[in-house]
Amino acid sequence: MTQRGGGRLRPITPLDAIAAQWRPTTDAVPARSRPSSPIPQPVYAGPVEPPEQQFLPFDPVSIAEANLGTVQGELDALKTELNLLRRRDETLKFYMSRLDEELRLAARLQQDFLPKLLPQLGPVHFHTLFRPAGYVSGDLYDLMRLDEHHVGFFVVDAVGHGMPAALLTMFIKRALVCKETSTDGYRLLEPAETMRRLNSALVEQNLSAATFATAVYGIIDVRTLQLTLATGGHPSPLLQRGDQTIEVQAEGPLLGIFDNETFTQATAQLQPRDRLFVYSDGLEVAFGEDVAAQQGKWRQELYARRTLPAEGLLIDLSDHLDREAGSLQPKDDLTLVMVEIK
Repeated sequence: MTQRGGGRLRPITPLDAIAAQWRPTTDAVPARSRPSSPIPQPVYAGPVEPPEQQFLPFDPVSIAEANLGTVQGELDALKTELNLLRRRDETLKFYMSRLDEELRLAARLQQDFLPKLLPQLGPVHFHTLFRPAGYVSGDLYDLMRLDEHHVGFFVVDAVGHGMPAALLTMFIKRALVCKETSTDGYRLLEPAETMRRLNSALVEQNLSAATFATAVYGIIDVRTLQLTLATGGHPSPLLQRGDQTIEVQAEGPLLGIFDNETFTQATAQLQPRDRLFVYSDGLEVAFGEDVAAQQGKWRQELYARRTLPAEGLLIDLSDHLDREAGSLQPKDDLTLVMVEIK
């Protein structure tokens, strides 16, 4: 089927036929059924415009004034905290200064307890090296002239170091009894007896179980140059004779642990130009970091200086200790008493 239009013929498709059946025409609708007014057509309004935004004028002065109260509050809080820190620092400084002064006075007092003049009786001469690890020392020594023919030496090392150990050494020094006096005269106590009484005095104080000390006490007869000594848990003194170094060993327990302990004595016959070194264990840990080699190293240093005069030996040894690693923070107190037989 074809349809004429514009002088041209085009074929009529089935869709055209269906559309023709459903196409509304005004002629087919009766007049009485037509609407009295035309049907309103939809009006396209276009995209919806957003409401116009209102911007306030930028005023930095107003913003600064608004934040000024907050900033001022924070500044006041910081100022208050700074004042508290300053007062705390001043308080700490005051207490540290007072503690420093007290420790210095304690160190001076401990130095007053040490012999001011070393006894030189006959051929027996003493030389000492005393180096606390802090203000005060847990080591203490004493050199005493017992009578016209006997001179004694005593070295004690309390556990630890610092003020508690120093206080313990003060008590031990006061509790040391070297001779008994009576109406008939006096009697020098044997070193083993002196150590036994000292141990009993410590035990009687009922001190803490962790409080103890080591000590060595000896007597030299200046007429015969016979040495007698006893130790309580202390390193054995060293006798240097020419190229030989001999340990003078005497067995004894720690002081202040158990009562009624027994102490043995050791004797040695001294000779001219002998040197006896009585020391605390701080000397064994003062050389280097290798614990296993420390004891041997300090003995080697002592042996290397055997030809030096006594005073020069201790000065040179002290200078060498200052050059060792960790000398500014020593591990332990150090005491060395050298007995020289002229």
